[in-house]
Amino acid sequence: MADGGDQTEGDGRTHGRTHGRIGAVILDLDGVITRTDTLHFLAWKASFERLFERVAPSQRSFTEADYREHVDGKPRLDGVRALLAARGVELPEGREGDGLADATVWGVGHDKNERYHRLLEERGPEVFPDAEERVRGWRAEGLRTAVVSSSRNCELVLRVAGLSDLFETRVDGVTLAEEGLEGKPAPDLFLRAAERLGVAPEGAAIFEDATSGVEAGRRGGFGLVVGVDRDGGRGKALLDHGADVVVSTLREVEL
Repeated sequence: MADGGDQTEGDGRTHGRTHGRIGAVILDLDGVITRTDTLHFLAWKASFERLFERVAPSQRSFTEADYREHVDGKPRLDGVRALLAARGVELPEGREGDGLADATVWGVGHDKNERYHRLLEERGPEVFPDAEERVRGWRAEGLRTAVVSSSRNCELVLRVAGLSDLFETRVDGVTLAEEGLEGKPAPDLFLRAAERLGVAPEGAAIFEDATSGVEAGRRGGFGLVVGVDRDGGRGKALLDHGADVVVSTLREVEL
């Protein structure tokens, strides 16, 4: 059981740190509370492949491996830049309001976001029952709660999923832009959430499914960094990037 000590039922692996008292939980949204990564992937895939048809016909299709390695967990424009750099494709930055036809970083990001919104409205997000159950339980026990996401769509996802009342504060892509914060793997988003909750980083537990997110938790000096590997296969990568423990469900975690 991942109890803030040095054991876990997830994959039996931890970094073995000694943790102090945890008074707050800060959870990533996608992959931890909700599953919208399929919708994100489909939107990214359509945008990038249409772009490649225009500017780089020799490029292969956008894959789930591309999504995990270059895009997942990052602010939207950072994801565009990372994928293009990996493919050796250079585009101008452009400006807000550009579309895909403009062949700019902003244009790709805008096209992806429009596609994602349509998919979200059509299909809605999947909510992980264990996450809602555990967060409501932790709140009843007196723990402070926050949600963190690199996405500007965090508020929309929570509203569509009926989870807007689950967290005391939300720090997301909108906050990042308004306050000039750095995206993951920088710890800025998590540190801002802890500040809003009035807790020191060492008194908060981070829950993340992305390697960039657990790395951010470790860089921020948080008391417990929990890697969430719901589908299996990424436990070692999460540990290597900074997770103290890896679990497959939040029901394994007692704080």
